[in-house]
Amino acid sequence: MSVEQSFTKENLDFYLKELAKEFRKRNGRNTPAEIILVGGAAILINYGFREMTYDIDAVITASSAMKDAVNATGDRLGLANGWLNADFMSTSSYSPKLSQYSKYYRTYSNVLTIRTISAEYLVAMKLMSGRRYKKDLSDIIGILSEQEKMGEPLSYQQIDCAVNNLYGGWETISEYAVQVLKAAFNTENLTELFIEQAREETLSKQAVLQVQNDNVERVSESNIDAIIQKALNKKKMT
Repeated sequence: MSVEQSFTKENLDFYLKELAKEFRKRNGRNTPAEIILVGGAAILINYGFREMTYDIDAVITASSAMKDAVNATGDRLGLANGWLNADFMSTSSYSPKLSQYSKYYRTYSNVLTIRTISAEYLVAMKLMSGRRYKKDLSDIIGILSEQEKMGEPLSYQQIDCAVNNLYGGWETISEYAVQVLKAAFNTENLTELFIEQAREETLSKQAVLQVQNDNVERVSESNIDAIIQKALNKKKMT
């Protein structure tokens, strides 16, 4: 996915509408399809703290014609290859149980049903991904904050249930992600914590990119936390 292509709630709705038209043209009106949007796309649809995302991750349940429809829509609208992709399904945050905990969003052209992930399960997925150099952890704080503002606050018990339902427990969730979640439940100012976490994520991303650009060492899952922590400690000393 090219980083130049950004998606907002408004243009995402437009692209999904065009995808539905393309799919219906290829498969007819009697062949339904379903897509579950996850990650940044699910946040765009359900919340207002994110203005955009650069990738549209999805669980796609449809005929093989959907791939052709996705490619054709992307070509026609000038989108990058894989603008809507199911690569997420090969990551640790995927669970085959996700469809059980999805919720209805909208149907386009009477054939394409779009669903998203319920709040506590979206938090659970972000915990599992837990990337310090992405928006995973600030997204958790943002979700908790907006749920509170909507008068539908999430409890730790709800999130614990979601983690157990999707992943069978907390064993594979990073200690850092758990610390962020605990901080979110203990703070009296989620907005301030969100800003602080987002700032740290920006610094973390810069640190990773700097190491990659300088070819100092190869960045991998085994050393990325150490690289980030070293950069953050250095920043605090300046």
